[in-house]
Amino acid sequence: MAHEGHGPNEHLGTEETGRGVMIPEVLILFEDWADRGLPLPAYETPGAAGADIRANLPPDQRAQGVTLAPMERRIVATGIRVEIPPGFEMQIRPRSGLATKHGITLPNTPGTIDSDYRGPLGVALVNLGPAPYTIHHGDRIAQMIVAPVVQAGFRVVDRLSDTGRGEGGFGSTGRS
Repeated sequence: MAHEGHGPNEHLGTEETGRGVMIPEVLILFEDWADRGLPLPAYETPGAAGADIRANLPPDQRAQGVTLAPMERRIVATGIRVEIPPGFEMQIRPRSGLATKHGITLPNTPGTIDSDYRGPLGVALVNLGPAPYTIHHGDRIAQMIVAPVVQAGFRVVDRLSDTGRGEGGFGSTGRS
């Protein structure tokens, strides 16, 4: 299926895996300044749900990296823009190793990239650890999950249905 703005061999939406399974395809556009020698987002193991995203720092930051002081938040560049097929979103999530070893996580996890966004893909990071942490050019800084989206309809009613839980809120179902 051809898509406006793409060449005849490029398509937007899904591609076949060879097993008859259709998977969403995300198109990637490098920023003009980006280091094209870094790997694209990639699944590190066959069973990985998330594809790792790397810091692709602007040329003036590559040598020294980007240092986050404790409790500092910053958007770290990835050097790419994405086109996500309609009906899907991209969720940006922390990498568990960075979070547990160094306290580096995302302040808005998961971050959502909508299918109609075409701007630069930056990753908002926060250092919850006790020491400064330096992100180097090419470091894996987060992971992306491509997931289907269902847009709901909304309707005002006079009454909601009853359930066993009812109005029980936070912690109402107990500990065990």
